[in-house]
Amino acid sequence: MVTMTTKGEAMPQTRATRNRTITLTAEEIAYYAARCRRGEDPQIGTFAGDQVIHGDAFESMRHLPHGFADLLVVDPPYNLSRQFGATKFAQQSKAEYQNFTRLWIEAAIPLLKPHASVYVCSDWRSSLVIGNVLDEYFHLQNRITWQREKGRGAKTNWKNSMEDIWFATTDKSKYTFNVDTVKMRRKVVAPYRVDGQPKDWIETSSGNFRDTYPSNFWDDISIPYWSMPENTDHPTQKPEKLFAKLVLASSNPGDIVFDPFLGVGTSAVVARKLGRKFVGIEREVEYCALAQKRLEIVETDCSIQGYVEGVFWERNTLAAQKQNLNTSAPLKRANTNLLEGILNV
Repeated sequence: MVTMTTKGEAMPQTRATRNRTITLTAEEIAYYAARCRRGEDPQIGTFAGDQVIHGDAFESMRHLPHGFADLLVVDPPYNLSRQFGATKFAQQSKAEYQNFTRLWIEAAIPLLKPHASVYVCSDWRSSLVIGNVLDEYFHLQNRITWQREKGRGAKTNWKNSMEDIWFATTDKSKYTFNVDTVKMRRKVVAPYRVDGQPKDWIETSSGNFRDTYPSNFWDDISIPYWSMPENTDHPTQKPEKLFAKLVLASSNPGDIVFDPFLGVGTSAVVARKLGRKFVGIEREVEYCALAQKRLEIVETDCSIQGYVEGVFWERNTLAAQKQNLNTSAPLKRANTNLLEGILNV
């Protein structure tokens, strides 16, 4: 990323000492990009294992094998004018954006397994289009809204701090959903006791906690920023924690996660960290290289910020996460008993 001088000359951006943003030199871009497959190569259809494909999504999908993907995770360009590396996506009319959405959906459908799940990210405006178009091809199951708290707000409108993720499936009733893998660990504000003992929660040195079933409103997500080791200069990078919920809930270990707009590789990184396989397509060579770099980092660091001991934690609970490592076993037992009680009602 560069800044401009008053004469319009490019100059390197100065970063703070504690800034952990992943950046690459020109030599590193070339090195990591060489690990990618080329989208126009018909041989990508004979892959065995993980793939980062450098190429156009529509051209590349033509060469991929039918029925290979268990989970489709899509973060398409929102209908906004925005620069992605060397490529600019220009805002379109509603009809044009509908057509764009239909084109990538129709290209992706043949690549999905019969009982695959689909998640598509959107902002509030593109959500109106994407939800309706998805409904033409899939069975809509839910709309997740997540709070992307970032920025200082707007003076002439409400601050735009929410985004949607549409959840759909190829089959109306047969699909993967592992609810126990995506529980939220929340503090108990008014703990309930029976005979003086905690009921369905656990008492720890750092507070009282209960593991709860997830809803379709997520307020525990932090947008990647400069001090997070997953951060890059991509303008719309999604958090690993966000995609971890999708991957855990709607795929199983060994399943294949497909992302036709890979960006800097968050879906691929999360898939690898969670024991899934992945195929991702990205047209920007620097983003492909960043994805490969992040995948390399996974070899020594499989952590996902905010996901500890098999549960998702609320924001600003790092100290509690560390203190509760030794108490996770009794908490899991308490919640297993809670689940059994619910199922037997």
